Amino acid sequence: MTMSKQHKFGLITFFILLILAILVTIEPWKKYTRSAQTALGEAPPPSISIHWENLASAYPETSLADTILSYKGFDLGYNETSEQASWVVYILTRDELESGSISRTDNFRSDKSLASGSAALADYRGSGYDRGHMAPAGDMKWDLEAMSQSFLLSNMSPQTPSFNRGIWKKLEEQVRQWALEKDSLYIITGPVLTRVESTIGENKVVVPTYYFKVIVDLSPPGHGMIAFLLPNEGSDQDMLSYAISVDSLESFTGYDFFARAPDQDIIEWLEKHPDLFSLK
Repeated sequence: MTMSKQHKFGLITFFILLILAILVTIEPWKKYTRSAQTALGEAPPPSISIHWENLASAYPETSLADTILSYKGFDLGYNETSEQASWVVYILTRDELESGSISRTDNFRSDKSLASGSAALADYRGSGYDRGHMAPAGDMKWDLEAMSQSFLLSNMSPQTPSFNRGIWKKLEEQVRQWALEKDSLYIITGPVLTRVESTIGENKVVVPTYYFKVIVDLSPPGHGMIAFLLPNEGSDQDMLSYAISVDSLESFTGYDFFARAPDQDIIEWLEKHPDLFSLK
């Protein structure tokens, strides 16, 4: 049976209207999807993979005149003006924690490797401040030399007792738990030396108002990054309330944390997204 022109026109009109209806339905969904993506942040890179050959690959850059020192278990950038490290970096692994059995040496002492000398024990004596570790002794139990070097005063900063023995200690313990779960972490710790109010001792050791810690999960296949910024005072707050993005920490400190690291496209994304660690 031959189809009439009127019938053909009717079918064509029907299909046109059907296509228009589909487009009208899809376009708002596209707009909603774009809006949802904007609200949730940028999509992660298709492959998150970090390849750092050594600690120096990701040293932070600061405006301070830091002297780089390397020890058995950590590296640091020492700031003569404030008589303490601007930052300390090290890698903490599950193997180190599981095999570690070295006890604390508690041999606090000046760092003789610095030509101009470091802070002295007398600077802290009677000051009311603890000699707070930047690279914790608890992370150096895998080697006697590393443990002993963690008690050099170049690795110390004046911390209030309630801070050092409270939330700071809890954060250090949490980092060790993450290392056990995730296998390998790159850690940067330090005082915020751009915001200070007082000094202690004859060497005028600066008393920081804030401390930071940056943690990067180096364990494949995926990687995460998170930062913490804490005031130098006791706190009963949940640790999560001090978690921020590395981008935010860079704005606060003026540091550029991974400027020399490879994989910059990955780094830039991770610095903006602190939600890749599972906080407990």
